[in-house]
Amino acid sequence: MTVEGPSIDSTRPSIARVYDYLLGGKDNYAVDREVGDVFFRDLPGSVAIAFANRAALTRAIAQIVTTTGIRQFIDLGSGLPTADNVHQVAQRHAPESRIVYVDNDPQVLVHGCALLEQNDRTRVVRADVRDPDAVRSHPDTLELIDFDRPVAVVLSAVLHHVNDEEDPAGIVRRWRDHVPSGSHFFISHFRTGDNPETAEAERVLQQTFGRGRWRTDQEIASLLDGLEILDPGIVPAPLWRPDTTANRWSTDGVQPELSVWQHLIVAGLARKA
Repeated sequence: MTVEGPSIDSTRPSIARVYDYLLGGKDNYAVDREVGDVFFRDLPGSVAIAFANRAALTRAIAQIVTTTGIRQFIDLGSGLPTADNVHQVAQRHAPESRIVYVDNDPQVLVHGCALLEQNDRTRVVRADVRDPDAVRSHPDTLELIDFDRPVAVVLSAVLHHVNDEEDPAGIVRRWRDHVPSGSHFFISHFRTGDNPETAEAERVLQQTFGRGRWRTDQEIASLLDGLEILDPGIVPAPLWRPDTTANRWSTDGVQPELSVWQHLIVAGLARKA
């Protein structure tokens, strides 16, 4: 696979690279680390958001594969490759699973193609998540995804980077209208926090990237209008179908109280009837 398009700009922070830095990755530049260090230094505990989100995504992919029979995934705004990428989790349980990653960040595309070069059941598509039709009609998407069969559409930590005027609900609706019954939608999203810490975190991201909208629980749920939101609903990511055998759970299966940061990222899974 080859990548054509804009070159990597190491002088401006990238959402994908800042996220990579927060997760302990190496695919970032000084300008990205400068943004990430604001969270490490001034907002201690906020890095838990990235890890909570990634863990919920991993659980969601595993459960979709093992409980629904779905074997094809479209990961919108996939970000830089890290541990337990969607294809790794899905193919661990069902090697025949097919995954299309979608992003428009040049570094994501370069690294994604390098990682997936030997995996003939994955593709990396350069497209903007705000243009569902371009993603759906892309030759690489059509080569791998059978839209006559259920698809899992993954929107992990991406829609809070889409402004209201860009119609995030319309993005989901467009996919909902063009996938068959039985398709699933996984979403995670920053929720509005009524406290100084989360207000500052939101300010830093919006000032850095010039976009983004954190939303209330009701607004996040409305992004999934027309879909059946499955149990346990839209909840903080650590509480979304948690692994009760993990060390953070007590021996009686009771989850310790979440931090203010762990409440800030919510997750949910929905199904098209």
